[in-house]
Amino acid sequence: MNAAPSGPATPAAPAPGHRVDALLLAGDDHEHCLTLGRAVDRGSLRALVEQAGAQLARAGLAEGGTVALRLPPSLALVTGLLAGWRLGAQVLLLDHRLTRIEVDRALDRLAPQVLVEPAGPAGTALRGYAEVETVAVARPGGRPAEQLSPGRIHALVQLSSGSTGPSKVVARTLQDLAAELDRYSRLPQFPRRGERIVLLSSLVHVLGLVGGLLWSLHAGVELVLPERLTAAGILAAVTAGPQPTTVIGVPFYAELLAAAAAPGPLPSFARMIVAGELVRPGVPEAFTARYGIPLGTMYGMTELGVIATDLTGRLRPALDPAHGLDLRVDQGELHIKQPDSPYLGEVDPACWSDGWLHTRDAATKDPATGQVVILGRRDSQVSIGGLKVDLTEVERTLSAVDGVAEAVVVFEAGGIEAYLVLEDGANAAAVREDLALEVAAYKLPRHLRALPALPRTATGKLLRDPAALREAAAAETRAAQARAAAEPAPDARVSVNAGDVPDLD
Repeated sequence: MNAAPSGPATPAAPAPGHRVDALLLAGDDHEHCLTLGRAVDRGSLRALVEQAGAQLARAGLAEGGTVALRLPPSLALVTGLLAGWRLGAQVLLLDHRLTRIEVDRALDRLAPQVLVEPAGPAGTALRGYAEVETVAVARPGGRPAEQLSPGRIHALVQLSSGSTGPSKVVARTLQDLAAELDRYSRLPQFPRRGERIVLLSSLVHVLGLVGGLLWSLHAGVELVLPERLTAAGILAAVTAGPQPTTVIGVPFYAELLAAAAAPGPLPSFARMIVAGELVRPGVPEAFTARYGIPLGTMYGMTELGVIATDLTGRLRPALDPAHGLDLRVDQGELHIKQPDSPYLGEVDPACWSDGWLHTRDAATKDPATGQVVILGRRDSQVSIGGLKVDLTEVERTLSAVDGVAEAVVVFEAGGIEAYLVLEDGANAAAVREDLALEVAAYKLPRHLRALPALPRTATGKLLRDPAALREAAAAETRAAQARAAAEPAPDARVSVNAGDVPDLD
């Protein structure tokens, strides 16, 4: 269901129980809805969904069945998702950047009846979308969707981003997705009919999927995937149309754009919205100074979607809870009312219990306004020699030190470790001296390990899994040793791991 053909009116939320064609595919055949290198109107999209549905049906997918899509951002991913829902099936979204081993583990764990993958290589490095042909293959031993009630299943299954550990399996119904679209409809600054979204977030994760794709189709907003995920490519997508344009992505892209060379006036650039992790100090101010528009922020989870927002940038660091959500802070942790567990399989009571979703994020809540401030991961609070240390505080302070491009601070083996990217000309020893002026000695990391780039999750979040960071540092040490062996340094006493600062005394 769509809003009226003209004006910025908020579209009515779809009624629970509507099938996907009423939820997303209705509208004038000639209405331009997607741009992935070429314009796609609703009539063409409906025809492509019919073709994708025929392919899935030939592979054996039927109502109540299960299908996994492992596709790069593409028109094929969009039509495969909508076709699966139109058949009444459950769709599992797998990020195309997962390794074969990770994919096989997920397939063994979830047992979909059909798997859809690219028919050939689909290189997408720095590309916003790909053009792919697909193959749908029946999987022996695949299981149908579990019935929640007669004729009702979880329509969407996703894996959480896993930035701090193993991914969780999250399941949502079409009614739940419709409720999230209703929350978006009540955000006055979110794009409306006649506007555009340039999407940098992944289509297989919640912000890109619901806030990008599903909202655009539902509300009559043109969704644009840029040809290249570079500053020049993003700005080219912004300026490709005269309509007010909002860019949606992770904070990394705001930093990238804030540092980009001036392309001239950008009258259509209305706003950027970021989510996925805390924004580094100074980035909102640098972005607004660069473009003269707000950097909005959103907070959400795979389990629920959008939870709280500050799309104007005026509340920072506070956020307004999204419509209809009941939020509380329990012993410093944000909890959200959710009567049913969003997880498939055994439920960890640390994640959901007694009708409350435990976000594992530290927060405060203003009793007068209801606004919340997200302070960082609750599990970022550790004890060093009996003294409490907030790793988020140390990470923010380190990130603001001159010479540090980005940083991650973690706790392992009883101590604090920092992994960082240095700017040209900076060195870890000087950074450590500056950090020691900012934080108490017991908060200082044992090591500062300099890397060419910090590892990220498939959604672009900085990875905070200590084992993965440790392996990245080890790989850089091996590479440095190989470079030293190939070109021996004049002074044999020079360390090949010069970015590693010794332990504290």
